[in-house]
Amino acid sequence: MEVIPAIDIRDGNCVRLYKGDFDKETVYGDPLEMAKLWESKGAGRLHIVDLDGALDGKPTNLELISKVVDSVEMPVQVGGGIRSLEVIRNYLNIGVQRVIIGTAAIENPDLVLKAIEEFGADRIVVGIDAKKGYVATEGWVETSDTTIIGLGKAMKKRGVEWIVYTDISKDGTLSGPNIESTKELAQATGLKVIASGGVSKLKDIEDLLEVEDYGVAGVITGKALYSGSLDLEEAIKAVDS
Repeated sequence: MEVIPAIDIRDGNCVRLYKGDFDKETVYGDPLEMAKLWESKGAGRLHIVDLDGALDGKPTNLELISKVVDSVEMPVQVGGGIRSLEVIRNYLNIGVQRVIIGTAAIENPDLVLKAIEEFGADRIVVGIDAKKGYVATEGWVETSDTTIIGLGKAMKKRGVEWIVYTDISKDGTLSGPNIESTKELAQATGLKVIASGGVSKLKDIEDLLEVEDYGVAGVITGKALYSGSLDLEEAIKAVDS
C-alpha cells in the first residue's frame, strides 16, 4: 500500500477544506515548497487537486501544476476540472503520470472509455467522491443519485483499474477514514482503490493495511500531515515493513 501526500490548490495556495466546504479553508503555504518537502520525506507519489478547476469545470492551475511536476522527481497524479481528452492530453504532456476523472465519469462516462483507449488504464484514474454512499460532483457541491458501488462497477466495464475514493464527510476532519466503505468498494468492484479523507494518525494507516488484501492499494493524506498529527516518514515505514 502506498502513502500519498496531497496538495490541494486554490488561488495559488496549498489549502485544506473541511468536509469539502470551500468556506472552511485553511491555507498551508506554497504548493512548490510543500511538494519538495514531501519528496524529501520519502514520498513516492504526489496527489494534486485543482480546487479552482473542480469548481470551474476546467483546469485553472495548469501552469502552477506544471512547475510542481518539474520541481520533483516523484510521479504526480492530478484531479479537478478534468472534463475532456484535450485536458487529459495537456496534463500528460507536462509530465503528469496519472489524471483523475471525477464529475465527468458520471456526466460523460464515454470520456473514460476513450481516455483509456488513447492513454492506457495505468494513466487514467476515476475519482469517486461520496456523500452518504452517493456520488458527489461539481467540486462536491452536487450529489447524484448514483451509488459509489454502482459507479465503480460501471467504470470497471469501461476498463478502469484505479479508483480514488473519498468519503466527503471524513475529508479534512481528522476523524479517521471510512475503512468499511473503502473495503466494500474494493471488494464489490475488484478495482484497486486509493482511500482518501479523514486520516489523522498512524493507527489509521495501520487499519487500512488490514484491508489491503481486499484491493486497497493506497491512502491519500493531507490535513494530518499539515497539522503534524501524522508523520509521513513513520507512515511510509509502517507500510513498507
